[in-house]
Amino acid sequence: MAPSPQQRITRALRGIGIRQLRLGCGLVLFAYLVSHFLNHALGNVSMDALATGVYYHTAFWQFLPVAIAFYTAALVHAGLGIWALYERRQFRWKAIEPLQLVLGLSIPALVITHIAGVRLGHTLFGHEKLYPQVLFAYWFVWPYKIWLMLAVMIIAWIHGCIGLYFWLRMKAFYQNAAPFLLAAAVLVPTLAMLGLYQGERSVIDSDSAEWRADNLSRRKVGTPAEQATLNSIEDYFLIGYLGLIGFVLLARAVRALNERRGGMITLSYGNGRTVRVPKGLSVLEASLRNNVPHASVCGGRARCSTCRIRVIGDCASLPKPSQREAFVLDRVGAGLDPAIRLACQLRPEADLSFFQIFLPQITAASLRTSNPSRIGEERYLVSLFVDMRGSTKLAEKRLPFDTVFIVNRFLGAVSQAVIESGGQPNQFVGDGQLALFGLAADPQTACRQALKAAARIAANVDELNQFLSHDLREPIRFGIGIHGGEVIIGDIGYREHMVFTALGDAVNVAARLQDMTKSLACEVVLSEEVRVTASLPAGALPRHEVAIRGRAEPMIVRTVASAKKLSALAGDVEVVAA
Repeated sequence: MAPSPQQRITRALRGIGIRQLRLGCGLVLFAYLVSHFLNHALGNVSMDALATGVYYHTAFWQFLPVAIAFYTAALVHAGLGIWALYERRQFRWKAIEPLQLVLGLSIPALVITHIAGVRLGHTLFGHEKLYPQVLFAYWFVWPYKIWLMLAVMIIAWIHGCIGLYFWLRMKAFYQNAAPFLLAAAVLVPTLAMLGLYQGERSVIDSDSAEWRADNLSRRKVGTPAEQATLNSIEDYFLIGYLGLIGFVLLARAVRALNERRGGMITLSYGNGRTVRVPKGLSVLEASLRNNVPHASVCGGRARCSTCRIRVIGDCASLPKPSQREAFVLDRVGAGLDPAIRLACQLRPEADLSFFQIFLPQITAASLRTSNPSRIGEERYLVSLFVDMRGSTKLAEKRLPFDTVFIVNRFLGAVSQAVIESGGQPNQFVGDGQLALFGLAADPQTACRQALKAAARIAANVDELNQFLSHDLREPIRFGIGIHGGEVIIGDIGYREHMVFTALGDAVNVAARLQDMTKSLACEVVLSEEVRVTASLPAGALPRHEVAIRGRAEPMIVRTVASAKKLSALAGDVEVVAA
C-alpha cells in the first residue's frame, strides 16, 4: 500500500538534519548569486541594460517574503559553516572539502565591505547606490575594492559550485548533465566580470562635471561622516567575525584536550587492523585520521550509506542513531538491524569491533552507474543449480583438451537455455552451474522461468548428445535443483576479482536438491516453495519429505523424472531476458 501524504511528509521531515538545512540555505544563496551574476553580465550590453536588470533583481529579492527567506538563509548558512568548523574533527585533506570550508568562511569577511557600502548605506542613511555610484567609487576612490569584489565573486562562486558538486554527483542525471554544468560554471562568472569591466569603462567614458552632479549627490552616495560610520561598522564586524573564528579554533583545541583526557578507545576493523582514538570521533573520522581506507561517497554528510558498517557483538551500549542516520538506514532497508550503522554518524564511547560493508574503492561514479543490486541488496530470487554427471569418469579416458571441450559444450547448452528462459548464468563450478531468476521479474514469473529453463536444458543436452554420439560411450546426463527464497545479491570478491553472485540459504538448498537427484533417481528436484509460487497443481509431481543438510526441519520437495515434462507444466508464460 502506498504511503499517505502525511506519512510521506513525516518521512521527509525525518531526513532533515543540519547538513540538509545547510544545503537548503546554500541553494537559496546560490540562486541569489546566479541572479546577481546574470545582472552583472548585462553590462556587456549597456549601462541601461544594467539599470533595468538591477531594478528587477532588487524588486524580486527585496520582496518581503523573499527577503526574509534570503537573509535567514544567509545567517543560518554562515552559522552552520562556523559550526561545521567546530564539529568536524577530521577532513580528507587530499579532497576539496577543506577548500570549500575555508572559502565559505572567508566570504563574510570579504563581502562585508560591499554590504556595508550598498545595503547598510541604503538602510541607515537612504543612499541610492547603484552600478554607476559603486563602479565610480571602486575606480576613483578605493581602487583596491575592485580586486576585493572580483575576489569575493570568484570565491563565492567556487564555494557554491563545490557544494553543488557534492550534492549532485550521486544523482542519476549528473553524468549526462556534467558537461553543461561545467560550461555554465565557467561562462556565468566570466560574463559577469566582463560585464562589470564594460560597465566600468562606460562610467569612465561618462565622467564629467555634469555626470558627477547627477550621480554623486549626497542623496546617492552620502556624506564623509556617513561613510566613516559605515567604515566603523566594517571594522567592528571584521574584529567580531575574526574573533569568533579564533574562539571556535580555541574551542576545538580545548575539546581535543578533553577528549584525550576522557580516555581512548579501540576500534577493530574485523580484518586484524585496530586503531586507538579519543572518544568523540566518528568511526569514519577515526578511519581518516589513521589512514584506514573507508568508503564514503558523500564525504561523511549522511547523504549516502556507503560508509555503513556492521557492528560485531553487543549493540546495546551504542549511542542511538540520530534522526538523519535512522532516515538513511531506513531508506536502504537496514533500519531494523541495530548492528548496521553509518560510520560517519556513529561516535562510540567504548571499544568497538566491526567490519565495513562496502569496499573502500567505491566512488560516486560507480554508485551512479551501478545497479543497487551490484552494491548489495536483499531480494527474492530463484536459484537453479545444474551439474553434469560422470565428468570425472569422462576425463579418465580422454585427453584434457577433449574433456574441457565437452564440459564447455555442456555449460554452453545450459547457459543458452537459461538466457532464453529469462535467467542469468551466474557461477560456474567445475562442470556445474548456478543460474539466477528474478533479477528482472516477479517471484511467480521467476519460478516459471526456472522450470522452463530446466526443460530447455534437457532439450539442449539431447541435441548435444546427438552431436557427440560418435565421441561419447554414454550420453551426457545431468541433475537440476531449483529453490526460491530471499537471498543477498551483490559484487563479491577482492579488487579486480569481483563477481556478481547470490548468497543465502536458497542458493545452498538448490545445490543440495541437485545432489538429491542421484538418490531420488530423477533429473530435477524442486522445492515445494517453487511449486506453490509457480502455481503448479499439487498432484502434478511426486511429493517427498527429505532431510536437508544444514537444516533442522525436513523439507517438502517435488521430483521430475524427465526435465522435458516441465515445459508443459510451467505453461505458456512470457519470459523476459535478464
